[in-house]
Amino acid sequence: MNAKRAFVAAHKTVYPIAQLCRLVGIARSWLYSFVQSQPARDQRQKRRADRDAELLPKIKVAFSQSKKRYGSKRVHQDLKADGEEVSERRVARIMRENNVSPCLHKRRKPRTTDSNHSLKSSPNLLEQKFGCTVPNRVWLADITYVDTDEGWLYVAALKDMATREIVGWAMDDHLRSELCCDALNMALGRRGPVPGLIHHSDRGVQYAGGEYRKPLGAAGIKQSMSRTGECLDNAPMESFFASLKKELVHRERFKTRAQAKAAIFEYIEVFYNRRRRHSAIGYQTPAQAYETMTWKSAA
Repeated sequence: MNAKRAFVAAHKTVYPIAQLCRLVGIARSWLYSFVQSQPARDQRQKRRADRDAELLPKIKVAFSQSKKRYGSKRVHQDLKADGEEVSERRVARIMRENNVSPCLHKRRKPRTTDSNHSLKSSPNLLEQKFGCTVPNRVWLADITYVDTDEGWLYVAALKDMATREIVGWAMDDHLRSELCCDALNMALGRRGPVPGLIHHSDRGVQYAGGEYRKPLGAAGIKQSMSRTGECLDNAPMESFFASLKKELVHRERFKTRAQAKAAIFEYIEVFYNRRRRHSAIGYQTPAQAYETMTWKSAA
């Protein structure tokens, strides 16, 4: 229809409008109505452009405050929290039109899970049932890697299934069991021994060894393990590491392990746990979810 209107507009000084309308197959009355309504459409377009111009700086502020990690959904939630009445679709369009988006760089990948061992594995107590809504009922654990110019930095972390908070973490240049033990000790120090809590991980040698199982048993924690080669059995933990890579690691080049450690510390403790909005918990932060869920469970 736009092409037909353009054709009529381009030739109306040469040929009669009635003849042109018959030629392109549109009603003359419709064309006149369209022309008469043009000022109103211009006003709507101007209001839209003005509103976009008003929103763009606010979108850029929210994007910048997330360290350029947020997509349109979380930027939209920040704007809503600040009282802005705007659709997520509009935020996405403005971000797209103004090239406001994270820049990602893929890195090489080492192997972090060694399940080829003779140590006893624990049964899968979760069976992909991740609908926990009470803190300190289920912790998920895993290991990932970060590339630096000095070599690999390995990150072990534990995640509370209900609040999505990273309750324990550790970083080092090796994959020995003490890496995971340090992360576990941090979680136990923060939340205390929680008898009956389920600890779920893969079947890696770090989690199957006696050095790791001893503090779990002392705290009355039940150990659960994924099936061999089934990454979906620990999907929420995989999701955290995917966010870490997408929102930090793949956007930076770390010259030293110390530089990577400082950035990951900031990401977990300042951004992820206390500022980042999570869709699975109603776009709250983990800190907010912990407070809300703890209050509800105590009521």
